[in-house]
Parts: sequence; structure tokens; C-alpha cells
Amino acid sequence: MSGIELKPSFPAGLPSVESEPPSTKTIIKALSLEPHIEGGYFVETDRPGFDPAHRNASTTIFYYLTPQSPQGNFHRNRGRTVHTLHRGRGVYVLIHADEPDLPGGGKRIETFTVGPDVANGEKLQWIVEGGKFKASFLLPDDASSSNEKTSGGLLISETVVPGFEFCDHDFLNAEDFRKLVTPEKADELAWLVRKA
Repeated sequence: MSGIELKPSFPAGLPSVESEPPSTKTIIKALSLEPHIEGGYFVETDRPGFDPAHRNASTTIFYYLTPQSPQGNFHRNRGRTVHTLHRGRGVYVLIHADEPDLPGGGKRIETFTVGPDVANGEKLQWIVEGGKFKASFLLPDDASSSNEKTSGGLLISETVVPGFEFCDHDFLNAEDFRKLVTPEKADELAWLVRKA
């Protein structure tokens, strides 16, 4: 794992468009975003139609984390997901639940920062294969400022292949989470597990 600090930069709460700053409300309204069950906001932008006899080859959404809704809790999809950054910065945490346990116990955990500073290793695009649990959280826009924590939000697109269906999605509950990671990692990452 890298030297990324795995703690919230902004306090988590329930998404509420009314409590967002005006600039964030403008983006939410312009993109017709709604609160997402994983945290943050979303809108589906590409679903070629619905036919229960055939699955779509792909589907796409906008996904937006904001200072008022700054994290997406651990979940997994069956399909492969291609993520593309539009603005902002954040951290992704992946638990490779589909791989064998590490020699010291627990599954491999991968973390990386997404953002515009590619010269310092931030990612503009990243792919999460199906079967891996992922969580994300918002970082301040300015990586060099440790005192001033401001953000215009993390806006990305996610394209799921084959197309997303809710029957292919599940959240990581606290009991299963503790079975996948070491006790030390459980203590460090428990805040990214959905409560109830």
C-alpha cells in the first residue's frame, strides 16, 4: 500500500442538496443528479433501453462526491467498471476479495489517489474489475494546503461492462468486512463500511 492517509478529509453525512454550497447545487441541478445509495450523487447517462431478455453491453453514470456527501461506501459490482475523472480529487480503496488471502492474513488492499496531478501519480482514469469491493472518499482540491480543506467535489463518469443492474451489486457489511481484512485494517477502514 502507498503512503495515502486513510481518514476522512470531510465529515460524512446524509446527502442533502439543500445543505450543499451554491456552486455544488449548480452542478447537481445542471446534471440532474440524485442522492446515490452508495453515498454522493449520480445520474445514469447511457442505457440503450431495457429488454429483460437482453443485458445492455454497457451503461454509464455521472458520480459526484461533495463536501456534504464525501464518501462512497464499500460495495462491489459483478461487471468491470471504467472510471474517468472530470474534476476534483479523491482516494479509492479496493479490497481484492476475489484473490487468495495474503501470507499474514486478509485480502490485498489497494489504494490510490485520483486527480489532475498525473506527474505525482494521480489517476485520470482507472478500471476496477468485477468482484472487488471499492470505496472512495473526497480530498481537498489543493493537495499542498493542509490547513484549508475546500473542494468543489469529485466528479467522475463510470461505465460498467456489461451494463449495470442492481442485482449485480452488493454492499460490504461489517461482519464480512472483518473477515476480509486484518484487525488493524478493520480498525483503519471501518468508517468506509455502510452503516445499516
